[in-house]
Amino acid sequence: MAKTRDSMNTPAKRQDQTVRSTEADVSAFLDKVKSAPRPAPGTSGRLIFALDATMSRQPTWDTACQLQGEMFQEAASIGGLKIKLVYFRGFGECRASRWFETGQELAGVMSRITCQGGHTQIRKVLSAAISAAEKEKIAAVVYVGDCMEENVDTLCDKAGQLGLLGVPMFLFQEGRDPVAESAFREIARLTNGAYCPFDAGAARQLSELLKAVAVFASGGHKALTAFEKKGGQGARLLLEQLKPSP
Repeated sequence: MAKTRDSMNTPAKRQDQTVRSTEADVSAFLDKVKSAPRPAPGTSGRLIFALDATMSRQPTWDTACQLQGEMFQEAASIGGLKIKLVYFRGFGECRASRWFETGQELAGVMSRITCQGGHTQIRKVLSAAISAAEKEKIAAVVYVGDCMEENVDTLCDKAGQLGLLGVPMFLFQEGRDPVAESAFREIARLTNGAYCPFDAGAARQLSELLKAVAVFASGGHKALTAFEKKGGQGARLLLEQLKPSP
């Protein structure tokens, strides 16, 4: 899929601008996370992990496979984490898995998935999340993608429905496609979730944020505090915004 590029900037300037803008967006992202609903104490958080598996995502697919394993590892020692994988690719293909309770199970499934060319199907991701949330409590939806090729009003209608069900959506955008950014920010707003961009050089930062979101989905603020004491950088950033209620 086509990506938006600024041919007028030198690589050094683009990198510097990306670093500054990413830091600002991460700060805004963390500020929004503080309003996300807390899971009930002692429960196993349910997280939907949604991915764009179209051809443009192939270079970072292996990274996504690794990150989901790290999410499981960090959440396992709290109340546990159950993850449902939703992905789309090719011509009209969108699949939702069963709930996985171990990183090995999910990694095994993801390792057999190959990216295929096609248009985005974010509407189907939102529909799958709505369907799951109508059956049981979902702590959050995480979506990782790079572009948006659908009717934004249709997506916003679905996002509004998800928001009414109390499910925040955390959207991570690879690159800086402006159409996708506008849509992702609005979806985040409608679900009381958050948006944050990343690039290949920020994979470690994305990993830390995803792990922190997973820990938060499993055990709330108390779990994040414990995670921060273990050295979790994403948790430390979140805790700067997530102040305990007096």
